[in-house]
Amino acid sequence: MSGSGRPVVLQGVGRLGSAILEGWLATGAVDPADLIILTPSEKPVAEAARAKGARINPPLEALADARAFVIGVKPAKWLEAAQAVLPHLASDAVIVSVMAGVRGETISEGYHGRPVVRVMPTTGVAQARGVATLWSSDADALKVGQTLFEPIAETVLLDDEALMHAATAVSGCGPAYFFAFTRALAEAGEAEGLSPAAAARLARATLRSAAAGAEGDEALNALIDRVASPGGVTEAGLIALNENGALDRSVESAVKAAVAKSTELSG
Repeated sequence: MSGSGRPVVLQGVGRLGSAILEGWLATGAVDPADLIILTPSEKPVAEAARAKGARINPPLEALADARAFVIGVKPAKWLEAAQAVLPHLASDAVIVSVMAGVRGETISEGYHGRPVVRVMPTTGVAQARGVATLWSSDADALKVGQTLFEPIAETVLLDDEALMHAATAVSGCGPAYFFAFTRALAEAGEAEGLSPAAAARLARATLRSAAAGAEGDEALNALIDRVASPGGVTEAGLIALNENGALDRSVESAVKAAVAKSTELSG
């Protein structure tokens, strides 16, 4: 979207909004001169964008030529936050929602029929290493979403909006699951005599190493087999980890709970 001349508006610079903005600044996915940032409070990443040419909280008339409007506020606040901008926003602006659980049709109605693309990114977009699931019923809106997120994330396109719940549960929530497991791994190392610092460092470094090993399309079972030799130490640990299917059931329960919450939020 760099150099398009029509601005991209980011409303809200919380954790996810900040991560998206960091990724855009790092990759040049959006020319800072084409960025308008709406935020009620001062944010370091917004100030960094300002230094590169972005506009922070300009007069709302500046939205009249916006090509895309990214909703980065919390789901409970989006409709209220829309009211101030609606009279000024370009009629053909694509609404890009990164909110979990709010249906595209509902968002489009709230934005007076404007086309919507839903995106569920991870905060890894800050390092241009994110994952983003996209859905839209409008082909042009989908292309706008791809233009904004493909430079900062591996993107997966869905053809059914209902699958956004599952995608959110797997990918949007997934980093927290991995971090929770890494924490448990560090605590288990401590229990076996490692110092807290050593255990945490080993667990974190192992997470990074495993992520590097997952690059590419090699089957996940093959990746496991590369580490777990038959009759070896790793295999013994894996057997204990998934005794009677305990690991599989825990992960399935986590995904089901996240899907249920996402569905509940969608009304």
